[in-house]
Amino acid sequence: MHAFDVLGDPVRRRILELLAGGEQSSGEVTAVIQHEFGISQPAVSQHLRVLRDNGFASVRAEGTRRLYAVEAGPLREVDVWLERFRGFWDQRLDALATELARGKRERRLTAERKDPTDGHG
Repeated sequence: MHAFDVLGDPVRRRILELLAGGEQSSGEVTAVIQHEFGISQPAVSQHLRVLRDNGFASVRAEGTRRLYAVEAGPLREVDVWLERFRGFWDQRLDALATELARGKRERRLTAERKDPTDGHG
C-alpha cells in the first residue's frame, strides 16, 4: 500500500495524531476513535493493523496490553516527497508574514499618534 493510501483515511490519520503524543495502548486509541468516528473495536483494530503492516506504527506487548507508537520512517518518506512542493506555500507564507508585520507596524503607528502622552496630542 502506498503511503498516501495509508494516510488518505481520516481514521488512520487521527490514530497517528494520537500516537504522535506518545505511546498508547490499543484500548486508549480504540476509545478515542470509537468516540470520534463511531466505529467498532474490530474496525479500529484493522486500522491499527494497516498502520503497523505499512510501517507507520509499531506495537509491543506489555503484559496483556498492546502499546502502539509512531514509526518515523514512512513519514520521512512522505516529507521528502512533499519537499518539491514546499516552494509553492513557502512563498505565500513569507508574503503573509510580511503583510502581518506591515499591519502590526501600522497599528502601532496609529496607536502612537493617538497617545496623548507622546507630546503630539
